[in-house]
Amino acid sequence: MKLAVLFASAALLALSIPATAQDANVEGRVTKLEKELKAVQRKVFPDGAGKYFEPDIKPDTPVTDGTKTASGTEVTDLIGRVDALETQLAALTGQVEQHSNSIKAMEARLKAMESQVKTLNADAAATVAADPKPAVATPVATTQKPATVKPPVATASKDKAREAAVAKIERPASGNNFEDSYSYGYRLWEAKFYPEAQTQLEETVKKFPSHSGTSRARNLLGRAWLDDGRPSQAAKIFYENYKADAKGERAPESLYFLGESFIAMNKPADACDVFKQLDKAYPSEAAGRLAARLAAGRKKAKCS
Repeated sequence: MKLAVLFASAALLALSIPATAQDANVEGRVTKLEKELKAVQRKVFPDGAGKYFEPDIKPDTPVTDGTKTASGTEVTDLIGRVDALETQLAALTGQVEQHSNSIKAMEARLKAMESQVKTLNADAAATVAADPKPAVATPVATTQKPATVKPPVATASKDKAREAAVAKIERPASGNNFEDSYSYGYRLWEAKFYPEAQTQLEETVKKFPSHSGTSRARNLLGRAWLDDGRPSQAAKIFYENYKADAKGERAPESLYFLGESFIAMNKPADACDVFKQLDKAYPSEAAGRLAARLAAGRKKAKCS
């Protein structure tokens, strides 16, 4: 911004010079000022993206001492060019302020989400503690002959049937350790063996924390918890996946499923905030591959 003030001061100084004193040196100074402004534009907007501001007023013919241009005298043309520079500086300043405000707003939303995740961690711990456990039979004192206790045949049979079904899920053996581990977790999740999928995918994430595909594994781990009816645990994992690797290939999906987790926890306002963040952080994905899901999620949460 200091450069912008200096450029504006230079422009006003050029205006204060009497017409009779304008010469080739003034022309060179204004040209230099334009070049320096473009350098500032390239610094602020290094990616281009249509944010360069070309001068609105340009001389139709080269300006020389004592000659007329299509826009008037040399001094008139110089004033026009300085006006154009001032307009460009004002537009550039507005763009910088807007970008700064956007960053501050995003930081505030992330802090709020971090606070929510802390609450979710507490909720998840409480939910785990409250999970029902098999009751243990307590002997009852009696003078009568003890009744014969029959083993839970139905439960044992059910467990064996599940074990047999899980055993039928083929473990990949391509030689790619990460893909084999992830794919096996995916197959378990796809077959709706959610606890087994959770165990497999947690192991995958621990073994390959820096792998480029870990974003996929962690996102699917969150889905395994969400589909298993544990949205608070799922929300924690989805948020961690987004925060740990915002450029990961499944980071946009994790934000979407974080919103779905909030809906499952009956927190529609939080879900709507997450969907807004998804729009801002990943506009291409929000308007592309996640568009239908995002629209459905907003409808469920009744987002305004």
